[in-house]
Amino acid sequence: MTSALPFDDFRELLMSLPPADMVAEARVRQLFAKADKPKGSLGRIEDIAVWLAGWSGRAPPAVTRPLVAIFAGNHGVTRHGISPRPAAATANAVDLCAAGGAAINQICIAHDLGLKVFDLALHIPTADITEDAALDERGCAATMAFGMEAIAGGTDLLCLGDLGVGNSTVAAALCTALFGGTGADWVGPGSGADAAMQRRKAEVVDTAVAFHRASLKDPLEALRRVGGREFAAICGAILAARMQKIPVLLDGFAATAAAAVLHTANPAALDHCLLASLSPEPGHAKAAERLGLRPLLDLGVSQGEGVGAALAAGLVKAAALTSSGMAAAVRG
Repeated sequence: MTSALPFDDFRELLMSLPPADMVAEARVRQLFAKADKPKGSLGRIEDIAVWLAGWSGRAPPAVTRPLVAIFAGNHGVTRHGISPRPAAATANAVDLCAAGGAAINQICIAHDLGLKVFDLALHIPTADITEDAALDERGCAATMAFGMEAIAGGTDLLCLGDLGVGNSTVAAALCTALFGGTGADWVGPGSGADAAMQRRKAEVVDTAVAFHRASLKDPLEALRRVGGREFAAICGAILAARMQKIPVLLDGFAATAAAAVLHTANPAALDHCLLASLSPEPGHAKAAERLGLRPLLDLGVSQGEGVGAALAAGLVKAAALTSSGMAAAVRG
């Protein structure tokens, strides 16, 4: 990067986002219109196929190299007792994925999805956001750039997920910073917090937002101050996918909060994204509504690790095959 400030390159990207391929979208709509079926009878499957065509430039669309990318980070704010799980659980979850024993591994096998898990310096938690910025600008920008590497090697559908003890609290802090309200409006049970712990989470969020308030009008500053490494990496991955015209599926509260940073900077920044799944975390539904994202699935899944996105990838693959198969029949 050659600019004076680390965030400048990302600001420039956010102002020069490529649009969807409207011709490809129209072609898929026409294919469904000509197919021997009642108009609109496939519901959102048709919408997914149109979206996929528009953001891949292929009509009919195809998904041949889907990828689940999971970003794992640890947070200094966990020292306030905001999670029933120890910080070491993040590394344990990463190890389980590497060993093939996590839920995400099985879903990737079921839907023939690639899988990458990124350990974002788990041995060095971010700073405690109640008294310091989670990351400095250079570190946050570098993590965003690292997240952009998720698409290296090629993919035509990027499914984004996260791992990180305490990151539901960080997601709540980020949403409070971006959307307003108080910690109590955005926190929830996360990985099993009881009522007392949820009150503590809300207090932590309020303290963090008050400490950084003067700098939170800039969404990238909000990201580095009250976010975390997995949030920054997800932002980078979403941006890289947009520049390469790769459709994205978002999973979970953390990924949605990260996406909100980009949406706040440019309301068109998430046009290539669909929300895969709605978690039971109450703040997730609020954030999705603010972003205008309607989930593909609502199965009560709060597992994290990209499980919702991987499950939704099966729907997207089915939509692509439905479009191409029916197109072949129309031509025949």
